[in-house]
Amino acid sequence: MRDWGEKENRRNGFILCGLVFFVIAATVFCMIADGRETAKEQAEIAAEKKAEEAAEKARKKAEEQRKLASSVQPGVPVGTTEVNDNEKVIYLTFDDGPSANTEEILKILDKYNVKATFFITGEDESHRYLIKKAYDAGHTIGLHTYSHKYSEVYASVDAYFEDLNKIGKIAEEQLGFVPCFIRFPGGASNKVSAQYCKGIMSRLVELVQEKGYQYYDWNLDSGDGAGKGKDELIRNSRTDKLNHIMLLCHDAGAKHETVEALPSIIEYYQQKGYEFRAIDRESYVVHHKVNN
Repeated sequence: MRDWGEKENRRNGFILCGLVFFVIAATVFCMIADGRETAKEQAEIAAEKKAEEAAEKARKKAEEQRKLASSVQPGVPVGTTEVNDNEKVIYLTFDDGPSANTEEILKILDKYNVKATFFITGEDESHRYLIKKAYDAGHTIGLHTYSHKYSEVYASVDAYFEDLNKIGKIAEEQLGFVPCFIRFPGGASNKVSAQYCKGIMSRLVELVQEKGYQYYDWNLDSGDGAGKGKDELIRNSRTDKLNHIMLLCHDAGAKHETVEALPSIIEYYQQKGYEFRAIDRESYVVHHKVNN
């Protein structure tokens, strides 16, 4: 009986040792598996972080390049008069904002996935935050005028550049740079400037380009500057005679009809196969004949 008991004890001992070994082995295996899983997770996290950092670095670089391409750089050409006749392009441009109407226009542009250009003024301080909002949405910001008072802006060459520098500083406060894209009040062809300074436009069109700016007139006028109604604005803004269109519109606070007409204008050109573009450094330039 004693031998049988000793054998049973040894057998139980072996079983217990086996169980202990199994538990230890299983524990070690789980630890190794957990370690590998943890290492895998940590590697994935590190890879995601690296990808995010690379994406952020690329985004910042692209943003810096965009700002540089849009900023005043004396001696660096802006724009071209050479166009691809096989393309159908329209540049929507809005003068005299920002205002409450700018907010509505941005919503419409976003709905239709359309980019545009805003030539800003300094008149409505309460809506200046929309300058950055428009830029961040992918639209181009250009300079129009600070005061839009012809008697002040066109009093002299120095007066014009004083006004341009003031609106340039507002853009710089909002965006971090001074845009190189400008539009003269009344366009380069305006005659009203002759009332205040004879020959000023002939000098300005040369000087602004020497200083690193480029001015943009238009080859199609919506008529909203003259207070036309919605239906007439839509009619004025439509054409199939031009493949490269620079359309003049306004987003001042009183231009509610422009907001109402804009969806129909966009839909017309989308149906005609036009591509909507915001002005950039390579864009088509429309220059009027100078009359003063």
